[in-house]
This record gives sequence, C-alpha cells and structure tokens, in this order.
Amino acid sequence: MDTTTIRTFIALAQIKNFTKTAQQLFVAQSTVTNRIRDLESELGKSLFARTHKQIELTPAGIKFLEYAQRFITLENSALQELHLSPDYSQQIRIGTTNTIYDSHLQKRLCRFLKTNPTTALQITISHTQKMLQDLQDGLLDMVFSFSPLYKDGYSCHVYRSDSMVLVVAADNIEYAGGIYKDDLQKIKYLFCNFALQGVGLFIQDLFPHHHRFPFEIDNSTKLSQYIIAGLGYTFLPRSVIEDDLLQGKVRAIPLLDFAPPKVNSYYITREPSIIPEKLEHYLIE
Repeated sequence: MDTTTIRTFIALAQIKNFTKTAQQLFVAQSTVTNRIRDLESELGKSLFARTHKQIELTPAGIKFLEYAQRFITLENSALQELHLSPDYSQQIRIGTTNTIYDSHLQKRLCRFLKTNPTTALQITISHTQKMLQDLQDGLLDMVFSFSPLYKDGYSCHVYRSDSMVLVVAADNIEYAGGIYKDDLQKIKYLFCNFALQGVGLFIQDLFPHHHRFPFEIDNSTKLSQYIIAGLGYTFLPRSVIEDDLLQGKVRAIPLLDFAPPKVNSYYITREPSIIPEKLEHYLIE
C-alpha cells in the first residue's frame, strides 16, 4: 500500500461519500473506488459498509483508521526531519495539553527562542492519550501532560504540583469569609470537566447526582473570562488564574470545611533523552 491510497482512505473515512471525496482530492470517482478496492483486497478486510445513501466504517475500518492516521503523521514527521533547514542544528517536537501550555510553557518557550535561534521547535497541543502514543511512536520527543507514563525506556517526572482555587469576580463579595461544602449547591457554578486525574470526579461529587450546571466548557484556560465577567464561580488550577488574582480581576474564596486534591503535571521523555540541556533548563526550572 502507498501513502496516496492511505490518504484516500482517510479522506473517505472523514467525508463518507465517494463523490465528495473525489472532488476534494481532484480525482475521478472511479479512482477513489479503485484505490479503496485495492486497499481492501490487500488487507483482506472490508473497510466500509456501503448502502445506497451513505457509507460507514466497518469495525476493521475503524481499527485501520487509527493506524493509517499514525502512518501519515509519521511520514510527515520523517520528511520534516530530513528536510530540516541547515540554519537549524536540531528540531525538538514537544507535545502539551492546552492548560500546561498556557499556564507554564508559552512564556518559557518565547524566552528560549530569543536566545537559541538555531534550535527549531515543533509544538503540538493535544489530548494526553494521543500525545503519549505519539511519544511511543517516535513522533514526539517530550510530552507535558496530567497523566504519567511509567514504562521502561521512558523518563517521567513531576513537572508542577498545583492547587485548585475557588474563584469569583473581584467585585462579588458573597462568601467573603469563606464557603462550606454544602453551600456550593447554592452558587452559580460554571463547570469544567477537568481531565486532571481525579479532580473532575471530585468536583462532580460536590454536587447532587445529575446536577445541571448553567454553563459547561472543556477547556479550563477559557473559563476565567466568564468568571471575570461576573457570570459565576468555578474551581481553577492556581497557575491558570494566578495573573488574574494578582491583577485583582478575580478573588479566591476560602474553603472552610473541605479541600480539593492537588493536581500534578508531568514531563515525559524517551531514554536516552535528546532534549538539549538549555531547553530543559528553560522549560523545567
């Protein structure tokens, strides 16, 4: 199988229509049909279930799609490495969650790039499980995540240990003296389903089962603007909200009879590590 056929398979899996896939790839519909037929023949499996109206991936197609996407990603990574500009001595590929990037890495990366112009950095902001798989596939050199990877051939260390803070707009004086756990059900709580170890479950357990929140979002770094606007309360990692606390845009509410868990983030590399000491110093210290 060649990469053209695999790319055609991925496009068809996403579009689920032979005619539209052909239009996107600027080829005849018969070309798409022939490529998929040849791929299914080579694999010995049907990848699509066809009806007169649409197509869907078969169980084999769903399984193959994951490997096909990783294959194309690996090919792109190899080509980038081979064609690295002579102006750069090395390229380092870093994977990070959005929260860790915004809270810790972005400013440090800026400072590194200003003083180390010959090191090329490729930053991928993604979900933890995909990044850990890409690290093991050799597509990333370093990962910052909220989940550790303890496995032979890899180095995993705690990056930051963060506390969760209940915050509200600075001009909201309610619960200025602190809040009890039972009072949480009385406030307008804006919910973020944290993928941060057990924090998400901890926060959910603070409220009744099937509690309906007035607002939900899956990215903690995007939540602070709603708090500043006076739309409610929420728990956020202190590193996410630190600048807003210092600038007086929000205030922290003391917790009187309970405490949220700490949140650990991790940095993970393969062993032996290829991360330059200078870069590690900027990012880790």
